[in-house]
Amino acid sequence: MKILTHKNYNEMCRAAADIIVKQVQQKPDSLFCLTSGDTPAGIYKLLVQYANEGKVDFSQCWFVGLDEWVGMDKNDAGSCTNFLYETFFIPAKISPSQMMVFDAKAADLDASCAAMDSFIKQHGPLAIMLVGVGMNGHIGLNEPGVNFNSYAHHSPLAPITVEVGQKYFKHETHLTEGITLGLKHLQEAGIPMLLASGIKKAGIIATALEGNVTNEVPASIFQTLSSGHVMLDEDAASGLINGH
Repeated sequence: MKILTHKNYNEMCRAAADIIVKQVQQKPDSLFCLTSGDTPAGIYKLLVQYANEGKVDFSQCWFVGLDEWVGMDKNDAGSCTNFLYETFFIPAKISPSQMMVFDAKAADLDASCAAMDSFIKQHGPLAIMLVGVGMNGHIGLNEPGVNFNSYAHHSPLAPITVEVGQKYFKHETHLTEGITLGLKHLQEAGIPMLLASGIKKAGIIATALEGNVTNEVPASIFQTLSSGHVMLDEDAASGLINGH
């Protein structure tokens, strides 16, 4: 894996956006997996700007959403899909026919997972898969203990995820289960890209990248990914012994 440390958050976002733009230029119908949350927001802002300026054309690209809280969809403020619509899909004028997000309100969540796997198989392989890292080392909603060889699946949320997840909602929200792309998707992506910024992520980044590879720290899988890109700002990288 490549560990790429940037001076600050804005420079990290610019570097990640440039990699995505280059991928679109090389393969206009690339498939991208997008993650929600504070960390990728700056990347999407730049990509929308570049699209408006004519520097990149997303009209032939395909997109999937990384994960979702079970029981929510794009109409729920605080949901992962709502975030992607508001920050990227709508401002970048992405057609609904170009994207697949989890139906996390489905009565049959396994069927929702199968539909996602099928879409990726049809339009893939994933060119770039963007993921963040949770305080417990989760990637997407792949919580500690997850099978590294899983594709799309749903599972109970770890208590820390439920707690931290409240920041996306105006009122306390009952979160119990997540539906997510799996770590097998990450292993099969052309560029698996881990994003982390801020001093609060320094500890888990050090554990994930320099500790043991274990499913108790799902992000540690990046140590096994030869094409993995870890995009950090100096604060997030500050706990690394090797000082990348």
